[in-house]
Amino acid sequence: MEKFYNRESQLTDLRKPNSATTGVFDVVVGRRRVGKTRLIQEAFSSNEHVYLYLFVSRKSEKALVDEFLSIIKPELNAKFFSPNSLKDIIEFLLDYSTSKPITVVIDEFQDIEKVNPSFYSDLQNLWDSYKNKSKMHLVACGSLYNLMTKIFKDKDEPLFNRHDHCYHIKPLTPSYIKNIMLNNDAYTPEGYLLWWCLSGGIPKYMEWIIDAKEDVINTLIKDGSPLIKEGYHRLVEDFGDEHRTYFDILGAIASGYNSKPKIIDYLGYQINEAFPKLTDSFEIINKVTSMDAGANTKTIRYEIKDPFLRFWFRFIYKNRSATEIGNFKYIKDIIARDYTTYSGIELEHLLREILIESMLFNRIGCFWNRKGTNEIDIVAINDANKRAVFIESKRQQKSYDEQALLTKVAFAIGKLKLKGYSIEHKGVSLDTLDEFIKEYPPAL
Repeated sequence: MEKFYNRESQLTDLRKPNSATTGVFDVVVGRRRVGKTRLIQEAFSSNEHVYLYLFVSRKSEKALVDEFLSIIKPELNAKFFSPNSLKDIIEFLLDYSTSKPITVVIDEFQDIEKVNPSFYSDLQNLWDSYKNKSKMHLVACGSLYNLMTKIFKDKDEPLFNRHDHCYHIKPLTPSYIKNIMLNNDAYTPEGYLLWWCLSGGIPKYMEWIIDAKEDVINTLIKDGSPLIKEGYHRLVEDFGDEHRTYFDILGAIASGYNSKPKIIDYLGYQINEAFPKLTDSFEIINKVTSMDAGANTKTIRYEIKDPFLRFWFRFIYKNRSATEIGNFKYIKDIIARDYTTYSGIELEHLLREILIESMLFNRIGCFWNRKGTNEIDIVAINDANKRAVFIESKRQQKSYDEQALLTKVAFAIGKLKLKGYSIEHKGVSLDTLDEFIKEYPPAL
């Protein structure tokens, strides 16, 4: 069994309804591979009362009903139960819960709409009827944050505000990655950066790295390695028929084409309709603007949110011709050639996440002028304490040019309206990473 990391607070909260005397409806949401299903198993597998885990696969309603029935019958001794619809399933379970407590988890809940679009209305009516007399803990688990949010928080949706709690499961934080490395006698600043690049705090990927021991790249870049196909496994089903267009866009961004005009020019076709889906529906890419930019700025850069996917699109997808013929030596040679430059950029992302985890600042971003010059890697601002920190990220401290940063800071102070703020500046590298972590420890 895989190790279970962190999540103590979510475990405690999810277990609280076990003693509830009325129905409790919880929502658990988080990207694929982040550990939602494992969290649920940890929370409920030792239940004293019945626990049912129902996974929504994309098949016909009849096939899904038969699958659920094969789970329900032996657990509830429901020999004569013969449902015709998902509505029948839920009604039966709610009726059962009026006399006995039960936990029901419906995983990939957002996909029910593809099976039966009327299910959410059916569930609303049943839940409203049974909630006060039920002892059911119903957990809806989903991997598309935007869609799950719409289902439960859009006032025009049947299940609007029907849930009691919503738990957003996120990747493990940088401090937890470091602690896991320390527990496995694997910590070095260079290794920390590699773990960040390959996992981004996703527990499943850290398991792969731990199993690879010290030979991470050679172990994970080879025929049969789960890493090679992981990008497809994570995204193709969600993207559906448009997956080729989305993959092309993500591949372009990973290759350094980070503005919409550059991406369109690189691909050779229009992709405007895809951007809202990638940013909002799937939450795969971020819009990045300078911290002084207005709400209507057109100077937008795009980046892939997830560190693993940034690595995968940059080194695996970009070289898919080599993977298809099994030439993994070629890919490892490319990584050996480009990793130093690539990971130098990733260090900036890692430092930003460390600052976010410290909770010392209310604004963290980057700065550049309209011409793309005077660029500062990281700007962290605490408006309450009137404190601003400007950071230049370099793999090696000897590459840091303090005077160049001071010149940029002098320009940025006026643009960011920081008059009266205390101003700090620093260069941070792998050489000084541990000092940086001590200066900005994770908030308790």
